[in-house]
Amino acid sequence: MPRRRSERGASSLELAILAPSILALIFISIQTALWLYGRSVALNAAQEGVSRLRLVQPPLYTSAIGEKVRGDIEAYAQQLGGNTLGDAVVEPPSYNTPEGMVSFTVTGETISLVPGLKLTVTRTATGPIEQFQADK
Repeated sequence: MPRRRSERGASSLELAILAPSILALIFISIQTALWLYGRSVALNAAQEGVSRLRLVQPPLYTSAIGEKVRGDIEAYAQQLGGNTLGDAVVEPPSYNTPEGMVSFTVTGETISLVPGLKLTVTRTATGPIEQFQADK
């Protein structure tokens, strides 16, 4: 009668093979969630800037108003993102009177679980400038 091979240590070997894969999958999932949250924060800040400048009528708009809103939005992005969206930078707004559009672009770096890996997100929001007209 042939002797059966022992299965001692089989579960340890399976764990040694599967554990790194499972840990890598967990880290990739967390990193993806952090990146997506950073994108969401950047887009939310850009949309907030657009909603503020949409109400400024073209004859009243000055670069000082645009710079004030840009500074407010940069502070808003840093407050909203916390450490998730680091170094949030808001470009000066594009306030285009002939086309009647306003846009903001927010750029920042998301947290990385891998040392040395830089994940940059850039989101832009655009909207029409509100045109108020008197009743006829």
